[in-house]
Amino acid sequence: MTPRLGERAISGRARDKLLVDSSLAGTAVAERNPAGDEVISCNGGKGIKRRRRQSPVRREPTVRRNEQIRYEEIRVIGPDGDQLGIMPPATALNMAEEEGMDLVEISGNASPPVCRIMNYDKFRYEQSKKLQEARKKQTVVEVKEIKFRPKTEEHDLNFKIKNIKKFLANRNKVKITLRFRGREIVYAQSRGVAVLNKIGEALVEDGVIVQPPRMEGRQMVMLVAPKP
Repeated sequence: MTPRLGERAISGRARDKLLVDSSLAGTAVAERNPAGDEVISCNGGKGIKRRRRQSPVRREPTVRRNEQIRYEEIRVIGPDGDQLGIMPPATALNMAEEEGMDLVEISGNASPPVCRIMNYDKFRYEQSKKLQEARKKQTVVEVKEIKFRPKTEEHDLNFKIKNIKKFLANRNKVKITLRFRGREIVYAQSRGVAVLNKIGEALVEDGVIVQPPRMEGRQMVMLVAPKP
């Protein structure tokens, strides 16, 4: 049945889920209430509410601090790293407040749990900076590929070897591929190995061969990595 003006027809899975008896047969419509829920209803029938899906929210791991620390006793470390002894959390919290700092849980699995008096906001900022610096220092190793032919001319061969050295200097691995066409495959184990060995000799000072020449289908492959 064609929906009336201003109504939106429901099809597919929503229609399969809609149970309507003969007395309520009519046009099914869907609309959202003020709370954002989708309501499916029929002529004279009671609406079936279907809640809107919500994407999961990623939360940072929580760290207990100040009034959230409710152990009977804790081992307290001072702002300068001094051991202040074992005491109730309330006593340690008073000491932290006198210093204008926070009482932060360091190790909840210890016996007794270990907490430290510190500036929590400053601590979070320093941890964030350390994480950023660590990410900057991470090196992403890429595998570059240089393709050759068994009859590559000397000029082109030297030009491609220079490119391989540049990749190795940038701490990238290089996949050297020697492709064979037609009857060239007959000379793979002789001429092909000789070409790759020649390339390997030219890269002795720049890299190390981590995978010697081997056949992969109609091509011979050698993998070179930068020197450690």
